[in-house]
Amino acid sequence: MIDIFLNHLEFEKRYSAHTLTAYKSDLRQYVAFLHQTYENLSTEKASHLHIRSFMAQLMDEGISSRSIQRKLITLRSYYKFLLQENTITINPLLRVQSPKTPSRLPAFIEVNEMEKLASGPTVSGFSLLRNELIVQMLYHTGMRLSELKNLKTDNINLTKCELKVLGKRNKERIIPFTEELQRSITQYLIEKKTVPEANTEFLFVLDHGKPVYEKFIYRIVTSALSLITTSEKKSPHILRHSYATHLLNNGAKINAIKELLGHSSLAATQIYTHNNIEQLKKAHKSSHPRA
Repeated sequence: MIDIFLNHLEFEKRYSAHTLTAYKSDLRQYVAFLHQTYENLSTEKASHLHIRSFMAQLMDEGISSRSIQRKLITLRSYYKFLLQENTITINPLLRVQSPKTPSRLPAFIEVNEMEKLASGPTVSGFSLLRNELIVQMLYHTGMRLSELKNLKTDNINLTKCELKVLGKRNKERIIPFTEELQRSITQYLIEKKTVPEANTEFLFVLDHGKPVYEKFIYRIVTSALSLITTSEKKSPHILRHSYATHLLNNGAKINAIKELLGHSSLAATQIYTHNNIEQLKKAHKSSHPRA
């Protein structure tokens, strides 16, 4: 049933490869626990007590409440599928509560720090131009790492300054970009022609011409951010957080940011409605009668 469930997610729900890998890992861990602790108990016969025991073991192992919550999301989806397939008659997750997780504001890079990287092109040569453009594009568009990796050259309209990305569950969206980024892309494409056997379908390629991969992009971003910020988080996703935060702080409407980020619900975007202390001070100073 797990194989059938994963095929359902891949071919009917069109989940990303990254999400499928996470679901598969969570379910394997759960199955291994049932087999080892309850003498090969099947997932179909497991009750809410077995699931609670699984959660307790994860806690004993020092697994964070946020990670446990994610594993429960996997199990909820799985048992909901079993119920739809009439494999079970009662969903055991109905009697299982998720552990409380502390609210966490998304980390982001300050505008003055991003300005050290976001103005370009400032280098020459294919490799340096590509590396700089990767960082610029993540910040200028707010796209996900997987979306950048899979970005097609034909999906960029330099005349209109807009590009089309394929997001989660194969949902397409259009993202506008600045003339500054337009110049960087143009110069990069010129340099790309000098790379022997460069893949023409995908925008970003390695020095030998094959498409870039996620770990390569991650290394490029981490290296670049290490030069401008002391923040512990230096992943590509922090550039997405920075993009959304800076848009909101400069007056963009939350619904517009939702569409730009490709969120399916407004709740996912509302994490960016936090304000830093300087904005609170400005609001207080301009609005309070005694300020």
